[in-house]
Amino acid sequence: MSTAPQTSLSLTIATRESRLALWQAQHVQALLQALGHRVQLLGMTTQGDQILDRSLSKVGGKGLFVKELEVALQEGRANLAVHSLKDVPMDLPEGFDLACVMQREDPRDAWVSSHYAHLNDLPQGAVVGTSSLRRTVLLRALRPDLKIEPLRGNLDTRLRKLDEGQYDGIVLAAAGLKRLGLAQRIRHIFDVTEMLPAAGQGALGIEICSQHADVAQALAPLADATTWLAVTAERAVSRAMGGSCSMPLAAHATWHEGVLRLDAAWGDPSGAPILARSQANQSIALHDPQAHAQANALGESVAQALRAQGAG
Repeated sequence: MSTAPQTSLSLTIATRESRLALWQAQHVQALLQALGHRVQLLGMTTQGDQILDRSLSKVGGKGLFVKELEVALQEGRANLAVHSLKDVPMDLPEGFDLACVMQREDPRDAWVSSHYAHLNDLPQGAVVGTSSLRRTVLLRALRPDLKIEPLRGNLDTRLRKLDEGQYDGIVLAAAGLKRLGLAQRIRHIFDVTEMLPAAGQGALGIEICSQHADVAQALAPLADATTWLAVTAERAVSRAMGGSCSMPLAAHATWHEGVLRLDAAWGDPSGAPILARSQANQSIALHDPQAHAQANALGESVAQALRAQGAG
């Protein structure tokens, strides 16, 4: 990472006020300050943070976590917004760009429980908490006998509900627990063959207004090419499937030695087992100008294979 920017900017980061969102914004703030920029935070509460009594799929999807931040960008109160990429809609509104995708944390799902070390240890009919349709479908495929109950709220709220005994165990993103120093709460990390992650899980994305080339330039040193390529393919699957919170879709890509591997799964939200799985590889040179177009095409081909199996 370069230590001196071409132009020092004064930047404001729009962020949700949950502990995890603030950690993410402060992480970006520190990196930008190390590059010589002046950076402050603008904390905000979004609709997604306020509506906790219904699942996201029933109240407008994950876009509820970003709309107020986009208004702050549009009005000039902030220059950039830091998001968990899995919360970012597949298509941004006109005038906004995903200007940077940072190096990914662990993309996998984590099992958290006060009494059971593994999902397999649960007794018949045990209660597991998650509000993710993707996790619900994958959990039912692993343990059809379990009772899956909704679990909303920020990370601390979810852990508190577990500790109060409302659930026998809960499934959370490993990345959030690790970022907040809560890795000791993890009893087991699911292999991607058990619980395929959501598109973009574990990655941070930075959104800006399209016309601000100076902000995009300031963010360039923070970008991670490998992560960006992988999440491009993942998000292409979701976009091609009409992906939203109301669709139990998983997509996970890895790039290694010039080959991008993409796995995806789609399930029936009514509770039937997984209906469709697809996997494909594509040779891609990381810094080829066409790399992201190739990753998009790979995602679209995997989505087409899912649809051929009855998905969507």
